[in-house]
Amino acid sequence: MSEKHVDEISGVETTGHEWDGIRELNNPMPRWWVWTFYVCILWAIGYAFAYPAIPMITSATKGYLGFSSRAELQQDVDVAKAGQMKFHDMIATRTVQEIDADPALREFAIAGGASAFKVNCAPCHGSGASGGPGFPNLNDDDWLWGGDLDSINTTVAHGIRFDGDADTHVSEMPAFADMLSPDQTKQVAAYVWGLTNTPSNPAAAEAGKQIFLDNCAACHGENAKGKADMGAPDLADAIWLKGRGEDAIARQVTAPKHGVMPSWAARLGDSTVKELTVFVHSLGGGT
Repeated sequence: MSEKHVDEISGVETTGHEWDGIRELNNPMPRWWVWTFYVCILWAIGYAFAYPAIPMITSATKGYLGFSSRAELQQDVDVAKAGQMKFHDMIATRTVQEIDADPALREFAIAGGASAFKVNCAPCHGSGASGGPGFPNLNDDDWLWGGDLDSINTTVAHGIRFDGDADTHVSEMPAFADMLSPDQTKQVAAYVWGLTNTPSNPAAAEAGKQIFLDNCAACHGENAKGKADMGAPDLADAIWLKGRGEDAIARQVTAPKHGVMPSWAARLGDSTVKELTVFVHSLGGGT
């Protein structure tokens, strides 16, 4: 029986295998590691039998325990919905004032309204409700149709100039291109801009005041503070929906743009409209 070869450098026996003068050291894995590996194999086999694991053509093996992550998720969703049902029932039967007065119900309504807002309202008003050119900022205190709970609820439910709803808000600013001369248009634009800024021509702005009183005050008020019942904006608060500056005002006077907002009552239902109302009111600009 030949003696086993021992590597001179490491002092470890070799396996007897040799390739081109290179010998393989006999360094077997530690026994604890080998037994751990065997246990893992047994665990994997048991797991494959107990849980869904082996892919098939159109599905996978069900597993001895019949576990399903989808079924578990659905169970959690059902439990969550059951917990929310009492709040949904209360929102359905209470007014927006009663919802807003109940701290727990208000918190639930704001959360639901925020979710509905991101899906339905954010494309126009922005994800933060800050609006944009032609789309009102819902965080400020400037409200075309009123900022109290009832007014917001009516606006959300029935929309603005929406043909599919008979109760929608309707107002229309006339085009003054055929009523005012170009000079008069510039004068009234200078006057309106001068309510919150320095007009380019103070004399023109002074002349525009009487033009405003004769043609615009019926809707916007003699003080230009607007009228919510007519959807006429406040022109004296430095908040501009259609554009800033005398040129933008002149264009609006000449050929006004009219925004349209959908009616959400039929699409979302009364409860979601109430949640949206409370959410929008909570942004800080509600009255």
